[in-house]
Amino acid sequence: MRRLWEWLEPYWRTLRRPSVHYSLGFLVAAGFVAGILFWGGFNTALEATNTEKFCTSCHEMHDNVFQELKQTIHYSNRSGVRATCPDCHVPHQWTDKIARKMQASKEVWGKIFGTVNTREKFIDKRLELAMHEWARLKANDSLECRNCHDYQSMDLTRQSSRAAQIHKRWLHTREKTCIDCHKGIAHQLPDMAGVPQG
Repeated sequence: MRRLWEWLEPYWRTLRRPSVHYSLGFLVAAGFVAGILFWGGFNTALEATNTEKFCTSCHEMHDNVFQELKQTIHYSNRSGVRATCPDCHVPHQWTDKIARKMQASKEVWGKIFGTVNTREKFIDKRLELAMHEWARLKANDSLECRNCHDYQSMDLTRQSSRAAQIHKRWLHTREKTCIDCHKGIAHQLPDMAGVPQG
């Protein structure tokens, strides 16, 4: 025990040595508590902004894309499973979620500066907004889709022969991803003139 104390004593003295006003031990403990409070506040804010209620709290989303979502199978279906805004637009893994939240901060600027604050402005920007989202989904191999729709779990015998053939050909080989063919699955498509189809 004495040998352990001899080994720990220099560290203990450093921790107890006063800085100008407080000991190093107090500063470390205070930093630890502050870190926990910051993390708790940050995580609470992150989760609060990751809800359908938050997403539809501005009229741009509520009056445009949310009304479209309500007409799709992702909102109302026989099984009662509902996909909310963050299910499709925010990755579930923490690091991917943080990266997406940083990207989404641009959308806040759009809100502040009124980029899509009327139906007409929204329709004018719709193709650009959709193409950004499609590119994001293409780049991450439709990660948010695959959080619920897993190729390995698909029962191809319960799909139409065309759907089964396409899924087997493109998803199984990973040559294409969900968004290549399923643009407009939850929202109305913009004018697709000049946009390559899946």
